[in-house]
Amino acid sequence: MYGIRTITLDLDDTLWEIGPVIRRAERRLHDWLGERFPRVIELHEPDDIVELRAEVLAEFEDRSHDLTFVRRTVLARMGNAAGYGDDFVDAAFAVFDEERNTLDLFPEARPALESLATRYTLVAVTNGNARLDRIGIDHLFDAFVSARSAGAAKPARQIFDAAVTAGGAAAHETLHVGDHPEIDIDGARAAGLKTIWLNRQGHDWPGSLPQPDGVVRDLLELDRLLATLEWAP
Repeated sequence: MYGIRTITLDLDDTLWEIGPVIRRAERRLHDWLGERFPRVIELHEPDDIVELRAEVLAEFEDRSHDLTFVRRTVLARMGNAAGYGDDFVDAAFAVFDEERNTLDLFPEARPALESLATRYTLVAVTNGNARLDRIGIDHLFDAFVSARSAGAAKPARQIFDAAVTAGGAAAHETLHVGDHPEIDIDGARAAGLKTIWLNRQGHDWPGSLPQPDGVVRDLLELDRLLATLEWAP
């Protein structure tokens, strides 16, 4: 854990809780469609949308990592099936995107990021489509790497390699912090990064996976741990 120069950070469920955010964004989009394009809602029950998404993922397997593409394609197919065409997709996605990026950070996240940003290069690494500028924390990061920009989603090595390149340090000088044992921690370990599991809920580590280099309960604990290592002889 010594010699860390860059920290790559997962976003969803690491800096904020994502489940309620997505559910709220989905409801907002559903209501918007119901007001302006009611046949879309009339023709598509929730199970139908799940099935349609699965069809898109299977058809465009090479783009399954791009959640924006997947959602826009699903919307287009829903609109076409309802006889509206797909001209509304930009506006519909904007409704979802605005709500998806209206969120509250975990209480300790901002002060921890502010502290870490003074000592490390920080790189956001996400499989999702968060917008750091809209969330208001883009100034705390030196780079942003998404599955869409990297061409692959975590745990693929490709996205971690892109994050290491963006951070400017070697893989062994890069620490990845995330909440998911397989997607974040094991993926980063396989790419040669150091790893810290952010375990907010006190879950047991999966016994089938190699242990992370460290475990913390929140980002302030991470900041304190790294500060201790920085001053260690």
